[in-house]
Amino acid sequence: MKRFVLLTLPLLAACGPRYGMRAPDEMVKKLPYETRIELLEAENALALAIDRVDEAGSEILRARDNIRRARSRAQAAEAELDRAEDAVSREVAQLTIDEAEARVEYLRARQRLNVDLQEVEQLALRCAFARFEQARVEAARKAKVEGSEELDPKEFEAQVAECDAEVKEERAELTQGTSEEKAAREAWEGKKAALAKKTFDARTSPYVENL
Repeated sequence: MKRFVLLTLPLLAACGPRYGMRAPDEMVKKLPYETRIELLEAENALALAIDRVDEAGSEILRARDNIRRARSRAQAAEAELDRAEDAVSREVAQLTIDEAEARVEYLRARQRLNVDLQEVEQLALRCAFARFEQARVEAARKAKVEGSEELDPKEFEAQVAECDAEVKEERAELTQGTSEEKAAREAWEGKKAALAKKTFDARTSPYVENL
């Protein structure tokens, strides 16, 4: 993990100037071993932030696959409705269509939230990067590495504070998306319950597919 984090630092720095103020690598290389150990906490936090971004991306891919499956399920149900020969079969087919369409709407709401969350996690990663750079500056000054006196810790601290404030603001804005996702899920759960009830009210009903 440590090697992965260190390889990621240049990539983060290359993303642009936003919260990208860094301590010179040449200066950090001069840190004594015992001082480098003090950077582990900030480095681990950076690794966790990277993991959260990766997980957010994976969730988007999973939701995309689920949406594709739900659409296929709705199409299959429509074909079944056309083939239904009695009232009960037609009712079950229609309920299956309703459930599939509600599932698609829920998954779309969930995907919108996933995308917004990924953006927040990407910003949080930049904050973790900024925090790591702050720790490097403080370590260099503590070890009195040549040139470290020219770096102002308050500037790095301000960078972290500004980034954290932006993350907090963006997380608060997820509230609407969360509410929409919850409402869509409840609507889908209602359609799913109606379908299950019509097909013997069984949780294992072949007509009801859980996510």
